[in-house]
Amino acid sequence: MKDYMTVQEAANKWDISIRRVQVLCSQGRIPGAIKYASVWAIPKTSEKPADRRIVTGKYKKLKK
Repeated sequence: MKDYMTVQEAANKWDISIRRVQVLCSQGRIPGAIKYASVWAIPKTSEKPADRRIVTGKYKKLKK
């Protein structure tokens, strides 16, 4: 598995938390990420996905 990195290595490389990397993997936002039992294997060539979380800090309710 020389072509893959762990969640810990990805978190250090991208300067984000381990939990955030796990969430990105489970959402399918990291192409090529594979789950073996309870461990994620992330391709070393993967780049950090864009952050789609709310930037303004305000939740917008949609009018019905």
